[in-house]
Amino acid sequence: MENLDVMVLRTLRDWRLAGRRAMLTTVVRTWGSSPRPVGSIMALAEDGAVVGSVSGGCIEDDLIARYSRAHGAQHQMPEKGAPVLVKYGITADEAHRFGLPCGGTLELLLEVDPDAESLQALVAELEQGRLMQRSVSLKDGSVRLAPSQAPAELTVNDAELVNTFGPEYRMLLIGAGQLAEYLATMARFSGFAVTLCDPRAEYRTAWELPGVALSTEMPDDAVRNFNPDRRSCVVALTHDPKLDDLALLEALASDAFYVGAIGSRRNAQARRERMIEHFEQTESSLARLRGPIGIYIGSKTPPEIAVSVMAEILAVKNSVPLPREMEVAHAKSLQG
Repeated sequence: MENLDVMVLRTLRDWRLAGRRAMLTTVVRTWGSSPRPVGSIMALAEDGAVVGSVSGGCIEDDLIARYSRAHGAQHQMPEKGAPVLVKYGITADEAHRFGLPCGGTLELLLEVDPDAESLQALVAELEQGRLMQRSVSLKDGSVRLAPSQAPAELTVNDAELVNTFGPEYRMLLIGAGQLAEYLATMARFSGFAVTLCDPRAEYRTAWELPGVALSTEMPDDAVRNFNPDRRSCVVALTHDPKLDDLALLEALASDAFYVGAIGSRRNAQARRERMIEHFEQTESSLARLRGPIGIYIGSKTPPEIAVSVMAEILAVKNSVPLPREMEVAHAKSLQG
């Protein structure tokens, strides 16, 4: 599942722990074209606050009008009870009214006032990097949580709905500075939980980006403690072999989906030669090491370089093959 789900569940947990009434909405079936896939979730607070999406806007507006007190609306959430299934877009007129694609229909499950303790337990497991199944009884709304061994599509029958939630995508940045600040900002907007590692006090003094965990360990220790999994990426930005090399080797030994380091073509080649000569690596063991990182967009400034790097990370995350013409090293080699 997308990281947006973790944000939705975390927000819903906070609402419920604070005693706010709220509703969890899940897309359980679609027919024809649909703006959001099955399994997408949205949380709606009684005051009209919304996080997440089930349609891209129009159905959200209808749900707010029906089940909240926002903007002077007369409706409010029903009392807690069995989950309710509702359909949108059944007729051509409704599809037009709700902005659904031609012929699009979707079915939603509405859970009023989900249990706060169960949400807290689910979010805690996801934040620990675990894949979890959440099963909801359609009879009484009771929830059962269980670990999952592999991602799975949502399933629903007459008795229950089962939705699998993946942990957050995580990014470990090695080296503070302007580029790290821009890249961390983009990563957080893209749903990544970000950790910055830099043992150099003089580089950390200007770091002010909120919402980013800060590590002062040596980078190779930080990688081990970060424990990269298949939803993790590690990006070295220091240009200092004493900080980058061992950390990159630790990351390459993990399940991280992306491991890369900033630098020129010459520096990237020197890094590979250094690792082969001094750390008993081979071309095969270094095959996953990316560098120069990013896609070629002619970037010059730190924000432009961050866009380039973030684009490559997202392409790898989404299993999108990038044509060779977009590789920085190849594109620059054509320019001489």
